[in-house]
Amino acid sequence: MSHQFTAWTKWVVITILVLSGLTISTPPTAAHATSVYVTRTGKHYFYKRHDRGLARAKKVYRISLATAKKRGLTLSATEKVQKTTKKQIKKRTARKTVKRHRTVKVKPRGKYVGGSQSYHVKTLNHNRPNFSRATLSLKHGAWQKYGHLDSLNRATAANAMLNRKLMPTAKREPLYITPTAWHNKRIKTGWLYNRCHLIGYQFTGQNNNPRNLITGTRELNDPGMTHYENKVAAYLKASSKHYVRYRVTPVFKSHDLLARGVKMQIQSIGSNRIRYNVYLPNTQPGMTLNYANGYSRVAK
Repeated sequence: MSHQFTAWTKWVVITILVLSGLTISTPPTAAHATSVYVTRTGKHYFYKRHDRGLARAKKVYRISLATAKKRGLTLSATEKVQKTTKKQIKKRTARKTVKRHRTVKVKPRGKYVGGSQSYHVKTLNHNRPNFSRATLSLKHGAWQKYGHLDSLNRATAANAMLNRKLMPTAKREPLYITPTAWHNKRIKTGWLYNRCHLIGYQFTGQNNNPRNLITGTRELNDPGMTHYENKVAAYLKASSKHYVRYRVTPVFKSHDLLARGVKMQIQSIGSNRIRYNVYLPNTQPGMTLNYANGYSRVAK
């Protein structure tokens, strides 16, 4: 009787555990391929009995996967990591690598202007122009002065005290002056050369003035010089009381007919709202220029 009672008791316990969805923890077999491991109060289920998520559990039970889901349990995050295949990990790593490459910011070697990373300028004297006190005076109001052409017919320095009243109102006429080294041609991005004003037309209305024009690449003209000219123009238009001392000097080497670049020195009067001292190279991406005469070829 005692032996029968003991067997009956075990049967009752097993029946209760089965009806409640729990089974006695026994070694898994092929018949229990859909079984999972849980704790009494846990919110997740595990496929592996020795998963690190069960390391601190005092007691572990094995139930069917269907029962676990019916009770609202979800797969443990540790199991999700373990179920990630090597192929998936490789794909994720590749995606992250591509993303990092797309967001890498390259530190520029020079100061880029106009949003163009193919053209940069060199800052001189900590961006402080070299104007004397006398030339910063407003004693003579607004004025402009253009240096004489040199012995090779090259333009020299152009100076001005800019003010809104010097700005032109008439329609601009086409340019026809031919500055030294003018051997223009079409390239992939358009015309290689522009007739570059030393002092921009928008400031003084000087257009077909040979003392105010040089042969400059498209990059030198725009975004190069235009970047600074537009800043000055906006400042001058803001008030009739705004004055800007302005000097642009083309830089030629020896007897070259094509300038190597231009120096721009700009200073607003009475403040440092506008202040620049920069060198802009006369270059064009993808082209090799012959500065002696202005001829060019596609760079190798």
